[in-house]
Amino acid sequence: MEQVVLLNESGEATGTADKATVHHRETPLHLAFSCYVFDDRGRFLLTQRAHHKLTWPGVWTNTCCGHPAPGEDLPGAITRRLREELGLTASTPAPALPGFRYRAVMGNGVVENEICPVFAAFTEHDAQPNPDEVAETRWVDWAEFSERVLHGGAEISPWCFEQVEQLVKLGPDPTSWPVGAEQDLPAAAR
Repeated sequence: MEQVVLLNESGEATGTADKATVHHRETPLHLAFSCYVFDDRGRFLLTQRAHHKLTWPGVWTNTCCGHPAPGEDLPGAITRRLREELGLTASTPAPALPGFRYRAVMGNGVVENEICPVFAAFTEHDAQPNPDEVAETRWVDWAEFSERVLHGGAEISPWCFEQVEQLVKLGPDPTSWPVGAEQDLPAAAR
């Protein structure tokens, strides 16, 4: 069973729980991550979540999301999930928004409640999506995509929307985004 790390309001680990049991109407705060993967042409790998996922099935979102296993560091968890979900190798992920946190509610009442540091990584490879995780992928121009998001022209996951709003403040070129400080990560991820 896949485990998630439960957190208190200060971002400190308070225990673990089976991933299959935590996403419901009263989802406890837990540790997650999001990753945005770019290529050398300034494109971003947009993914569509598999249609059978419990949360936000079939929704377009950032390249990869997930939960680190207890004791697993975030860059290692991201590298693992990029490989498992997309058959993708990338540069070592670097934190872009180390303190990102969100809460979102689906139409059926299921809640996401995560401290979810956001990372950026770069690749020279094409994805080979695992259909159990990803329905479809698209390489899109980052500037055009972020502009559409900010003007309401892109239907994406609620966390991706909030993340893009903050990522564009780091600058238009993802290769020059500042690397977030480790001390800004939640305590459970340091």
